[in-house]
Amino acid sequence: MVKEAQGRYSPAAVVAVSRDVVSGDPKQYVSTSYVERQNLSLRMALRRFTRLTNGFSKKLDNHVAAVALYVAHYNLCRAHEALRTTPAKALGVADKAWSIAQLVGAARSVAPALPTETPPDRRRKFTVIEGGRP
Repeated sequence: MVKEAQGRYSPAAVVAVSRDVVSGDPKQYVSTSYVERQNLSLRMALRRFTRLTNGFSKKLDNHVAAVALYVAHYNLCRAHEALRTTPAKALGVADKAWSIAQLVGAARSVAPALPTETPPDRRRKFTVIEGGRP
């Protein structure tokens, strides 16, 4: 492969490893297949998780908003085959399945987040040091 492509398509280097104690109900059935299925559903539904595409999120705020809308749609609007209803309705969180219009209305009624500092604004805070002197 071309040297540029080797870096682009190869996995990232491990930066850190941490061990955390996890506790819970040991009698409860645990399986990684549920998490893997959710990860696959998320990656297939949101192309923002795919690198090298037009939909790839460059700003964290946009990425967070897209994931929040997907999760809300998945739980409130989409009827699941195994449940024959939405997960929110099956759990008793919602009394009926939401329409897309209700979801968009609820999302728009929330106050917009304040703008965060962008890279050009951060660059203005740096001081250029010429020859080792400020």
